[in-house]
Amino acid sequence: MIRSALMNVMTAAALKAGRGLKRDFGEVENLQVSVKGPGDFVTAADKRSEKTLFDELSKARPGYGFLMEEGGSVEGSDKTHTWHIDPLDGTANFLHGIPIFAISIALERDGQIVAGVIYNPATDDMYVAEKGQGAFYNNRRMRVAARRTLADSMVACGIPALGRVGLHARFQSELAATMAKTGNIRRLGAAAIDLAMVASGRCDGYWERGIKPWDIAAGVVMVREAGGFVTDLSGGGDMLTKSEICAGNEAIHRQLLDALRKA
Repeated sequence: MIRSALMNVMTAAALKAGRGLKRDFGEVENLQVSVKGPGDFVTAADKRSEKTLFDELSKARPGYGFLMEEGGSVEGSDKTHTWHIDPLDGTANFLHGIPIFAISIALERDGQIVAGVIYNPATDDMYVAEKGQGAFYNNRRMRVAARRTLADSMVACGIPALGRVGLHARFQSELAATMAKTGNIRRLGAAAIDLAMVASGRCDGYWERGIKPWDIAAGVVMVREAGGFVTDLSGGGDMLTKSEICAGNEAIHRQLLDALRKA
């Protein structure tokens, strides 16, 4: 596992926020039976996690800016560094007591994502990557899968929720096109976990539209450091600004992009 000072800062922040989320996750099952439901509780858990991450990272690296799911953009005195923070990726899973969610932290330096941490407190799975240093899962080096054809592959995707009706028709077309070529398709419900699965070789590819930069920033550097390819759905490098992503090894990434374009 990477032992740099930067990675120590990022993993320590993730672990501290993760302890709170793990405790809160244990309460969700009890809240399911209440009339009010767990929605307000989960929102509070999300905000508590973000505050912990903000406080810990600000203390360790004063002056760095932030781009956060809940708190939005916070400009720092250091204009060259920005943290991308998702304190609870997979909120719907968390809400329903499904242990597939994560804290995602990425560092952008001079316009490039140079480090990422994805941590699932429910399973204690830690994924880390730093530019030029490789990608690791619980201290073991990660590599993307070696499968060469979509027919042999498992591909993850994001399904647009009820509030994103404008994306539904396009997704249905893309799903039909990929189903016709792909061995298996999965919807895990957390973009950070999807990208960690690609980096670790468990999933062969992944695509999604309407995704936020804090959802995918850590996963971008993780897949690349694991030997994979990550682009927007046009094959370019504007994933964070265009809110879309496609990832996989070289062959699967190319075939998946081709299937999506034809859709």
